[in-house]
Amino acid sequence: MNKSLKIIFFGTPEFATGVLNELHHSIHEIVVVVTAPDKPAGRGRKINESDVKKYAVENQIPVLQPKNLKSEEFLKELRSFHADLQVIVAFRMLPKQVWDMPPLGTFNLHASLLPQYRGAAPINWAIINQESKTGVTTFFIDEKIDTGAIIANKETEILPNENVGSLYSRLMVMGAQLSLETVHMIAQGNVSTTIQEENKQLKPAPKLNNQNTLINFDKSATEVDALVRGLYPYPVAKAVLQDQDEKIVKIHKSSIVHKKHQMIPGSFVIENGCILIACKEDMIVIEEMQLPNKKRMKVKDLLNGYTFDQDARFGKA
Repeated sequence: MNKSLKIIFFGTPEFATGVLNELHHSIHEIVVVVTAPDKPAGRGRKINESDVKKYAVENQIPVLQPKNLKSEEFLKELRSFHADLQVIVAFRMLPKQVWDMPPLGTFNLHASLLPQYRGAAPINWAIINQESKTGVTTFFIDEKIDTGAIIANKETEILPNENVGSLYSRLMVMGAQLSLETVHMIAQGNVSTTIQEENKQLKPAPKLNNQNTLINFDKSATEVDALVRGLYPYPVAKAVLQDQDEKIVKIHKSSIVHKKHQMIPGSFVIENGCILIACKEDMIVIEEMQLPNKKRMKVKDLLNGYTFDQDARFGKA
C-alpha cells in the first residue's frame, strides 16, 4: 500500500495542469498550489489567471501567488503546510531555501530526455532539430537549471510531420503518469537516481524569441518545414516578406516539395493556388499564412484577394 504524501505543487501553464490533475485524483494530498501572479493581458487589460490557478480554484485547492520567492512571509506560509514533498512543472527557478524545505525533497518534471534539451522550450526544439524521439524526465532540483539527479523518464517517438500541438498533448499525458509514478517511488523510499552526463554533446532548448522563430530560406526545405512544425500552433514561425515594403508574415503550415531549382533562396512562384518558396535545397509550399493585422488564411484563399509585386520575395533585404 502506498503511503499518502502531503505535496506542494508549483506550476503555471496548461502543461502543468495535467500533472496537477493526476496528483489531485491520487491517494496523495495537494496541500497548496504555488503559481504565477495574475497579470493584465490583451487590449482590455483583463486580468489573466494561470491555467494552474484556474484548476486549483475549481477544485478548492489553496493557492499562493508570490511575487518574491525569497520573502520571509512566503517562506513562512510554505512551512506552515508541513509538506513532505514539492513537485515542480513549468515554473520559474526556485531559490534553495524553497527547494530544500521538504524532508523528501523537490522534484521537477521536464519535457525532454535529460540531459538533452535543458531550457525553456524543449518540445519545440526537439521538432525543430528533427529528433526521432523525445520524452519526459523527473529529477531532483539542484542549484542549476535542469541539471539535478534523474529519477525516471519515459520516451516517445516523434512522428514524421508531427507538430508541437500533438507532441505537447502526448507528453502532457506521459508527464502526468511519470510524475505520479515518481511520487509513489518517493513515498515507498524506493528511489535510485542517475547523475546527468555532462560529457556528451548537449543540445539546449533556449527560450523562443523573434530571432530564433524567423525562417531562413538559405536552409534546406526540410529544415524550414521542421521550424514551421516546431513552432505550430504556438508561437508560429515568421518570415520577412519584401513586397512593396518589408513586412513580417506568420507561416502556420507548410510542406516540402523535393524539386531541384536554380532559384535564389527566398524567391517564389505561384502555381495552382500555392506559394512555392525556393530554399537552399528543394522548395517549401506555404499552406497557411497570416499577413500583418490580418487573420490566418489558407494560401489559395489569400491569393484571391492579395496580389504580390512582380519582384516580391521572402527574406531580409
